[in-house]
Amino acid sequence: MKPLMLHGHERPITQIKYNREGDLLFSAAKDHCPNVWFSLNGERLGNFIGHNGAVWCLDINWESTKFMSGAADNTLKFWDCSNGVEIGNIGTKSTVRTCVFSYSANMAAYSTDTQRKQVCEINVIDCRMSDSFGSEPILCIPIPDSKVTALQWCPLDEKIVTGHENGRITQWDMRTGKQLNQVSGHNGSINDMQMSKEGMMFVTASSDHTSKLFDTEQLDNLKTYQTERPVNSASLSPILDHVVLGGGQEASVVTTTSTRVGKFDARFYHVVFEEEFGRVKGHFGPINSLAFHPDGKSYASGGEDGYVRVHYFDPSYFEFNFDF
Repeated sequence: MKPLMLHGHERPITQIKYNREGDLLFSAAKDHCPNVWFSLNGERLGNFIGHNGAVWCLDINWESTKFMSGAADNTLKFWDCSNGVEIGNIGTKSTVRTCVFSYSANMAAYSTDTQRKQVCEINVIDCRMSDSFGSEPILCIPIPDSKVTALQWCPLDEKIVTGHENGRITQWDMRTGKQLNQVSGHNGSINDMQMSKEGMMFVTASSDHTSKLFDTEQLDNLKTYQTERPVNSASLSPILDHVVLGGGQEASVVTTTSTRVGKFDARFYHVVFEEEFGRVKGHFGPINSLAFHPDGKSYASGGEDGYVRVHYFDPSYFEFNFDF
């Protein structure tokens, strides 16, 4: 089936996410304006106007009523999904790099960059408090050594897991703000981190040309998926033992290479056997973000070329099995 081509951004895509039902697809880019689309037909439902810098991260709560986005204009903004109106604005000391609602959406965590003598910080706010969108966070964890580049909540809202620029993965207690566990997960910067459907495992994407599967509780490295290029994003299928990886060469050298040499295709691996079994071409630049649809029957990719592509799997894809 021909993929849906969503072209509502003028600059590279930074992150895409489905809502829980999967009927809406949210996209953020470096052009200051997050968009929301109908995932079924690719029609743009609307955009969120208010940022003055590149939007690096976004997230949607469980009920698809609130949407938040963090940008390089040193703000984290909250929006009403039904009408696109800004309902909250948190000023930060540096660029907001990651933002995630907790499972219950009662809390939200976000991290800032290390820049202009400002230390990277992980902040947590209580979304149930009407004044939380402007007051001090309920928890602030400074990260002096290596900035946070990926962040996810663990089940039950008791812990968060962060991926860092130096390749380390850290687990934090949300009640005390103390570090519970830390492992050296990668040899390069961790570009993305996504949970499995049950939340018991998560997959990472790194500049060291690998993607890895980790146990959420103990941070044990379960599987490794090897490539020959930087991996910018990875996503786990909610219904099959499949993981899709996306990446490519650095944006600075993309213009001097062809699409074949740049290796901009999405690559599918079997979660257990670590074997690559398929590739999907399409983007004319590195893939920056990937997301499986919650029903597992399609996936979306956002690239450096400014396009979001939604690919639907043929029925034969779900009949595929491994004979070992």
